[in-house]
Parts: sequence; C-alpha cells; structure tokens
Amino acid sequence: MNLRHLIFFRELARTQYMAETAENLDISQPSLSYAINHLEHELGVPLFEKDGRNIKLTALGKTYLTFVEHALNELDNGHALINQLLDVTAGHIRLGFTYTLGQRLVPELVTQFQKDSANHQITFSFGQNNTVELITDLLNDQYDFVLSSYITKLGDQSLNDKLSFIPLVNQEIILVTPNNHPLAHYDTISLQQIRQYPLIYFSKNSGLRPLLDNILQTAGIQPNIQSEIEEDHTIIGFVQYGYGIALVPNLPQLNPTSVHTIHLKETYANHQIYLVLKNNHFLTPSASRFQSFTKHYCQEHFVDKHQLI
Repeated sequence: MNLRHLIFFRELARTQYMAETAENLDISQPSLSYAINHLEHELGVPLFEKDGRNIKLTALGKTYLTFVEHALNELDNGHALINQLLDVTAGHIRLGFTYTLGQRLVPELVTQFQKDSANHQITFSFGQNNTVELITDLLNDQYDFVLSSYITKLGDQSLNDKLSFIPLVNQEIILVTPNNHPLAHYDTISLQQIRQYPLIYFSKNSGLRPLLDNILQTAGIQPNIQSEIEEDHTIIGFVQYGYGIALVPNLPQLNPTSVHTIHLKETYANHQIYLVLKNNHFLTPSASRFQSFTKHYCQEHFVDKHQLI
C-alpha cells in the first residue's frame, strides 16, 4: 500500500473537492484520481461517491478514514520522536547498571551531566540488575549501554565480537563484619586473616563472583562459604546479624553502626567497572554525548587522581 496515496485520501476526505485537494497537495488532478482509484481497487470498495458536482465519503470510506488518520498520526508521532532523539540537546537515554553503582557513581554522573544547561532536556530511564541480566538486556536493545563488571561469555555465547568493555573506574573491595566480631577491632587486614571465618558470598549470577574467586585464589585461600546471595544489601543485612563476614564493594552508604568495615592490604583486591556498548550499534546523539561525558568524567575525577569509588 502506497503511503502517499493514504495521504492523498486523507486530504480529499477533508476537502471533498478534487481541484482544491490537488492544489493543496501540489499534484495534478489526474495524479490524484489515479491514486484514489488505485487505493479503491486495492481495497475492493468505493471510498467516495458523487454528491452533485462534488464528492463525499461512502460509509466504508468513513470507516476506513478513522484507521488511516490514526495510522498517519502515529507515523507523524514516530517522525517527531526520531527527530527529538536525534537532537543532541534532547532525547532519552536508557542506562542499566549493577546494584552497587546506584549509591554513588550513577547518581553522580547523571547529576553532573545535567548541570550543563545544554543537557537539561535529556531524560533518563534506569534499570538495575546483575551483570549477566544487564548484558542480556543490552544485547536485546533494552539499554543504550550499561555499567557493569566484565564477562567473556553469556552461557556458551562468546561476547568478544558483540560488545566493547571500556574500563571506567575501580571500586574498592572491603571486608564487612558484625560489630562484635573478633576482626572488628581491625581497620586494615590481610586476606590471610579471614580464611577461618565463614563467608557470605556473592552468587554465581553476580558479576563480582569471578572477581572474588580470583582474589581469593591469588591469596591462596579456599573460601569457607556459608551462603551465596546475589544482592549486596542483603549480604550486609546477614553480616549485621552475625551470619558471617563478607567481601563487598565499599558502598558509601554503609552504616558503621550496623557493620564494621575493614580495608584490605592486598592492592589487587579492586573491582573494575566497565562501560559496556554493543559493537557497530547506532547511538542517538544524546546517548553518545552522555557516553563521552562518562568516560571523561571518570578519567578526570577518579583515574587521574588514583581515586577508588
């Protein structure tokens, strides 16, 4: 079905005059007649009938017009939305991130980005999940990009040719214990000092799990895993009530009255955060602008200053 013919039909239905419609559309009357005849032939029904020297819609034409107007209006809305998304000062960004990044990094990036008056009209929608789910949703075009851990595979599927992982910042890994724990009088310890204690550990769904496995393996420690949990706040809740101790990211909102936090002597015990993008994938100007801002902001405020989050 020819889109131009539908536009001609809508205009003729509005004016009900062939000459006026042709003039409004800047086409000849024979071209208009051909378009309407072709549309009627395609539908198999008459859309107009003579009304003296003029024409008017048939009953079927009136019914069809409601659908044509709805369809053309939706196309106009889609065109307007695309134009908005392609406006570098407007548009909408779909950002996914892991749970621990919601306490500082993402709020800081978004609020600093929007302090620029040129970005005031850019809006965001957010999603939080574990790294595996975020990557899955990114591949399914649910996000423009995500901030997460690094993974090489999704099930049996290699991600090397599908995604780019751009290092952003390092997140400090610390030990949290109950306030009445034997280790609670330490401010800094070695990983060797935790080997005898039961750990509340991140589950295999978490992007932190491979990192923690590698940290403990490097330290020569076989973890005494008490339980496996996906979400950091739940882990901290179990620590608070004495169920075990845990290695977690250094979250800025950790309450010292609830748990005791201890820094690790091992300098390699940090969590690298990545900006993850689909390869060869179109980004709207606003999303591309925020991506560039994110990389420069993290470089200037964290990497260059040797700061951890």
